[in-house]
Amino acid sequence: MENHSILTVVVPCYNEQESVPLFYRELVKLNTFFEDNSLELELLFIDDGSKDGTVSAIRELKNIDSRVHLVSFSRNFGKEAAMYAGLQNAHGDYVVFMDADLQDPPSLLPEMYQGILEGYDSVATRRVSRKGEPPIRSFFARMFYRLMRKISKTEMMDGARDYRLMTRQMVDAILEMGEYNRFTKGIFGWVGFNTKWLEYENIERVAGETKWSFWKLFVYSIEGIVAFSTAPLTFISVLGVVFCFLAFFMIIFTIVRKLIFGDPVSGWPSLVCIILFLSGVQFFCTGILGQYIAKTYMEVKKRPIYIKNEKNCF
Repeated sequence: MENHSILTVVVPCYNEQESVPLFYRELVKLNTFFEDNSLELELLFIDDGSKDGTVSAIRELKNIDSRVHLVSFSRNFGKEAAMYAGLQNAHGDYVVFMDADLQDPPSLLPEMYQGILEGYDSVATRRVSRKGEPPIRSFFARMFYRLMRKISKTEMMDGARDYRLMTRQMVDAILEMGEYNRFTKGIFGWVGFNTKWLEYENIERVAGETKWSFWKLFVYSIEGIVAFSTAPLTFISVLGVVFCFLAFFMIIFTIVRKLIFGDPVSGWPSLVCIILFLSGVQFFCTGILGQYIAKTYMEVKKRPIYIKNEKNCF
């Protein structure tokens, strides 16, 4: 009897009613590839509290294909929670994340699987262009990855997608990191393992609209910085020392000026500007500290990362 391995395709979905059937149609074009490589497909959709007919669309697929499975959330918990749920519920010897909007082309799967056969623990993808994205978003995205390479010891590749095929060993390692505040791109790098990178041109969504606004991406980048670097805290410490030395030299300067020139009255506008500047620095530093304290606060609560809506799961 031929031994089959299971390949789980995890698809996080939020309001992807139009994309789900199109994604399924593209994926099943690889049935011959699955059969030739003795791979049993498990198609696991994670519904992240969709408000449209996403669940109904997945149910229709389940009626025609028993390989389709669904985990549905009680509300929108975010893509990070959906990805974690996908890993927890995947039964595959290999697991791959894919977006339902077809920005992660299924046609790359054979090449990704070949990388696994070559001995890699994961095969990841990265975009070499950001065609179709607003230029301002592309600029800040590149700046974020450049910053993370400097302030974090965790490898984060510019243009990296969540589209990644992993062995069970790597999946189990990620599941051991049960933190509430998740930044999976950083987690991929932190757990290590031997990774092969595939590059491809950016592909625009096949249907629907992106759920990532500039503000959401900015907040997400803060999550990554706080989760995988303590450099902002070091920056605060250095800034504090600099201002202490500056204050010391200003005291010396004031004393010397008093002894030499007497005590001319300084203008109050300059004093107000200095006070406002230092107040701004203090609030900025307090905000950085607040981010770390807030993340710690959420972690110690031990809240579940997601909650299932059991009536919609199958």
